[in-house]
Amino acid sequence: MSTGIVASLLRAHGVLPRDKADTLLLMLACVLVMAPHVTHLPWWATVLCCALLAWRAWITARGRRMPPRWVLAPISCVAMVGVFLSYGTFLGREAGVTMLVLLMAFKLLEMRARRDLFVVVFLGFFLLLTSFFYSQTILSALLVLCAVAAMLTAQLSFQFTGNVPGLRKRAALAARILGLALPLTLVLFVLFPRIQGPLWGMPGAASRPHTGLSDSMSLDNISTLALSGEVAFRVKFAGDVPPKSKLYWRGPVLGDFNGKTWRGLQMRRGGGTLKVAMRRRSAPIRYQVTLEPTGRTSLFALDLPLLATELENNPTRLAADLQIVARDAISERVRYEAVSSVDYDLEADQSLEAMRQWMALPAGQNPQTRALTADLRQRERSPERMVSAVLRMFRAQNFRYTLSPPALGANPIDDFLLSTRAGFCEHYASAFVVMMRMMEIPARVVTGYQGGEINPVDGYMTVRQSDAHAWAEVWLAGRGWVRIDPTAAIAPDRVEQNLESVIPPQLLGGLFTLDQQHGALSSVLDQVRQNWEAVNNDWNQWVLDYTPTRQRNFIQSLGFRNGDWQTLTLLMVTIGIAVMTIVALPLVRHWQQRDRVEALYAAFCNNLAQRGFPRAVHEGPRAFRERLLASELPLQPAKLAAMRSFLELYEEARYAPARPGLSDRSRRSTILFTELKILFAHSR
Repeated sequence: MSTGIVASLLRAHGVLPRDKADTLLLMLACVLVMAPHVTHLPWWATVLCCALLAWRAWITARGRRMPPRWVLAPISCVAMVGVFLSYGTFLGREAGVTMLVLLMAFKLLEMRARRDLFVVVFLGFFLLLTSFFYSQTILSALLVLCAVAAMLTAQLSFQFTGNVPGLRKRAALAARILGLALPLTLVLFVLFPRIQGPLWGMPGAASRPHTGLSDSMSLDNISTLALSGEVAFRVKFAGDVPPKSKLYWRGPVLGDFNGKTWRGLQMRRGGGTLKVAMRRRSAPIRYQVTLEPTGRTSLFALDLPLLATELENNPTRLAADLQIVARDAISERVRYEAVSSVDYDLEADQSLEAMRQWMALPAGQNPQTRALTADLRQRERSPERMVSAVLRMFRAQNFRYTLSPPALGANPIDDFLLSTRAGFCEHYASAFVVMMRMMEIPARVVTGYQGGEINPVDGYMTVRQSDAHAWAEVWLAGRGWVRIDPTAAIAPDRVEQNLESVIPPQLLGGLFTLDQQHGALSSVLDQVRQNWEAVNNDWNQWVLDYTPTRQRNFIQSLGFRNGDWQTLTLLMVTIGIAVMTIVALPLVRHWQQRDRVEALYAAFCNNLAQRGFPRAVHEGPRAFRERLLASELPLQPAKLAAMRSFLELYEEARYAPARPGLSDRSRRSTILFTELKILFAHSR
């Protein structure tokens, strides 16, 4: 859009001189460079940059003088004070990037020499690199590519003397330069020795907030994720995909309850991996998980994981409650292989006494629930019948499933079961586990995700934050830990289908739902979304997740024994030289053909130098011609006329606009070369 505006301005004859048009083009390129940084700059820095750019545009349009340094110096000092007040330092990523953006804006108001132009251009290229600190998506990469093309176009515009090609031709030349750099870029990406960790990672990046499940659960924190469409992780199954009712992705297991919040038992934070008695009753399911950054140590696996997975430089363990825990927080996208079983017996041979830790409750809370469970316990003698009785109560009585449950008081379980009877999965799981413990049945809350959507484009299953879920596990003698999902008793479609089947997405404040009244439009949008997500997934898998291990495996697949840095360096240099040679050969041949006119002019000047009339270094063809004609050369008039015509025609070939009717570049060059060659022969 910006280049189109500039092109239209340039077509308006006499409105914008060349220097103004080139300056505005450079400013537009700078805007593209600064745009990715707007989201993380302080508001005052964004406002100041906009004001400085507007000031520079006004100066250019009106032809005014640049502001003196005594005007800019106080403003820049105030800006630096603002940076220090915003970040408390001048060092670090955030403060450094902010200062660079401000420096570019101020430098545009200080361009007085040609070197200032190059400072702005190279500063722009550096700022484009820093944008990858914050975003590495396809869209951000495309924006950076457009900004590089715009910056190259602006740089080329200042290089031309005399006749300047149109903006479209300059932009095409910049695109060709980028295209020529692409092969070598691919070689460096694939073969440059990788370091461990993200290429654009910075210390402190892991402290940034992340969206997702936490290591604790209160009666409101999972429902807040239900409206988030962000990707939690993606899964690629090695075989058949289990039915949706079996897709429980196990995360933090919670057993410590203080009356309002569930947390993990202290035993989980103990030493290494603990042995747990487990017997699977079905074939193992193998799959690969690509987990987005969470800022926490929990990894997610299909319930029930059979072994701990492996991460590069981040050891993991399978805890006693069968959740996979990493040593360090997951601060970057990770990929791991996992093996699970969806039919199993877990700690079936344990005794009730060994499970006492899963029956603890705070004293003196929720008295009405205690009375209710005491009555159920008297009527239902076996633990299995007690579990069924609570689930029947949820189904038969007026309980409902909602994302906006009423507020609860000091005894939240009492309020939920006997008053509001409206809640999300965490309400039902929490109330169910509390009732089980009151009836002397070991129980715990398991948080994670339930479900997932297969993308037919690439075959990956996408699990979103909206799939966040909480369910319960109860221990029954002879059966061990059994998964119970109380939510399924209230809203079975939530488990069998997805959240939208229970709470359809509403548009325009609930005036209509997309899936009910716009089914065709919804289908088209789903196809677009699936294709876009498949492209994003490929970008994540093959570009952002190109780790040292994947690079080493790729080199070994080519037949090399190992992918150490010596092998990579040798391959990179060898293939890089070959690629540069292939790219450069056509350019050299084209340059030799294009310089036939220059070679003819050089021969002409050498001929005159031998006759005692050398061309000065600073002289162009016009000045040289005028000096030659002013001197008394001992030549025949026909030769003098040929020399004058030769220099005039060369000047036209080098600096004049194209002749009417000779728009074809190769045809015009051929004609000019023929004319010059004839005149050169007559002038010797």
